[in-house]
Amino acid sequence: MKAVVIREPGGPGVLDLREVETPLPGPSRIRVRVAATALNRADLLQRRGRYPAPPGWPADIPGLEYAGVVDAAGAGVTRWRVGDRVMGLVGGGACAEAVVVHEDEALPVPPSLPLEAAAAVPEAFITAHDALVTQMQLRGGEWVLIHGAGSGVGTAALQISLCLGARTMGTSRSAWKLERCVADGLEVAIEAGPGGFAEAVARATDGHGADGVLDLVGGSYLRGNLAALAERGRIVIVGLVAGASCELDMRTLMRKRATLRGTTLRSRSLEEKVEATRAFGDFAGPLLETGRLRPVVHAVLPMEEVRAAHEMLEADRNYGKVVLSW
Repeated sequence: MKAVVIREPGGPGVLDLREVETPLPGPSRIRVRVAATALNRADLLQRRGRYPAPPGWPADIPGLEYAGVVDAAGAGVTRWRVGDRVMGLVGGGACAEAVVVHEDEALPVPPSLPLEAAAAVPEAFITAHDALVTQMQLRGGEWVLIHGAGSGVGTAALQISLCLGARTMGTSRSAWKLERCVADGLEVAIEAGPGGFAEAVARATDGHGADGVLDLVGGSYLRGNLAALAERGRIVIVGLVAGASCELDMRTLMRKRATLRGTTLRSRSLEEKVEATRAFGDFAGPLLETGRLRPVVHAVLPMEEVRAAHEMLEADRNYGKVVLSW
């Protein structure tokens, strides 16, 4: 089969399309003929040698999500049949014509959803659902602040928040992305850097603050997050594109009785990933079918243009997901 291979750590030029061995499904595993995958910032970091794949996954083939058709099943598989359309998360290797996954990790693709669009669902939506519902326990009527609202996870988080009945605020450094977010239902758009959003949050909420903050940026945003947070508010950190360290004022954390959590999906155990996938599937199945939840796809490029796709994501030119198709 063909696959995208990272020749050595570096820029997009180190990505090659090569022939590699086609994997075989073992017990309780299915092999999926991949129709499409979507890029994530973790792919950029792995390409640069800064985010290795977890044990058991290809070290040199990127890709954290897929959509395709089951074309082989190992011993003991009961949930799927050859020909079923599925999507899901993997620890790596999705930028290939086939990937092998545990049968419990896969989700059905709704009949109304094209496979290229389905490829943009797993990483963004499972991450956002796990962070907002499982970790933050966001409730209807609460204010949630989403940093990086125009990203793949950001656009998914906006939709999930709206489905929960929450009131939404979002930040971005790009005015055009915020305009798109508002068109997609964002209530309060904030164009601001690390420290400029807390005042805007206070004005929008009449001084109440954000009950929840979904931080896809990291770095020095933590200071503003604490300032913008309501009493007993919850911060969940998912991304670190602005850096992994900052100064923390623990007095504010204590005074507001705030909760600060970090989360990631890639390094979790099989059991934890299955749990997160099933929780999302139970929540989102009918919503995806009816279109209340929909993947936001910025561009679909052929796998041969994987270098251009990496350049697009690295330059932050996308609203939503960048998809690669076979």
